[in-house]
Amino acid sequence: MRNSQPALRVTAVPSATPSIDLLPGLAQASSAEHPAAVVFVHGVRTSNAIWGRQLAHVREAGHLAVAVDLPGHGERSDERFTLARAFEIVDDAVASFPEGVPVVVVGMSLGGYTSLAYAASHPERLAGVVACACSADPRGKPVALFREAAALVDAAGSATRRTLGRVQDALRAGRSVPGGARASAQLTGPGTFADPQRPGRPAWQVVTDVLHELAGRSSRADLRAAKVPVWLINGQRDHLRLDEKRYLDTAPDTALVVVPRAGHDVNLDAPDAFNAALSRALVDLTSRWTTAPRGALAGAAA
Repeated sequence: MRNSQPALRVTAVPSATPSIDLLPGLAQASSAEHPAAVVFVHGVRTSNAIWGRQLAHVREAGHLAVAVDLPGHGERSDERFTLARAFEIVDDAVASFPEGVPVVVVGMSLGGYTSLAYAASHPERLAGVVACACSADPRGKPVALFREAAALVDAAGSATRRTLGRVQDALRAGRSVPGGARASAQLTGPGTFADPQRPGRPAWQVVTDVLHELAGRSSRADLRAAKVPVWLINGQRDHLRLDEKRYLDTAPDTALVVVPRAGHDVNLDAPDAFNAALSRALVDLTSRWTTAPRGALAGAAA
């Protein structure tokens, strides 16, 4: 549940080396009897493999942890992506932990949007959410157009893929594209349109499924409806942090960490800084769960 903790709005200032001491005033270790368990949720066109260093990090710190594959990805690549099915997968992961252990869901990009939506409707055992690389609403007409364009990738030839690839090229070069298109292109993950069958990456059909599911949704509305505290962790160079201030205004007790010089894949670009921020988030969220009245969450979820 959300409780009346002071807002933690922290932006790391760019420096010669990425700062990992982002919240010096926060306790380094939790006094909770049971550290929160962690469910990691990956982004689009990746898999649970992106969380290898984070799994090792939190397990070494005493947390139970699992990284899931979303439908259409990894071991579930034969499934079609829907939010309903994604919620079932997260539900199963949460239920896999011992009764009474609070759970934090950590989501990257698509996984972040999924985690916020999950928290808005399934808060029962959650101590909180760490939503990464998802501080922009991927919605509106540019998203619909990008979804239609992505649908062509499966059927069209290399010329179409090269054309769509120019959107991502423009983003990498820092050139301007419409905000919704920028968010949608970043959301579709690493790799290029020109090489849709890159080994280890799901087919582009999953992109159309994802954008179809997210079209018309507002992650800010999910953040507002979430009944648990939320931390945002973004890379400084990520285009999907363009609405950070709006997100903080939406839920004033939300914490924000910006990792210097990291891009969209913040956990891979700066794993040490990311892991340090994640550790602080887990301490804070576990502490809030420990001090919250046990009946309050049930009342908030009713």
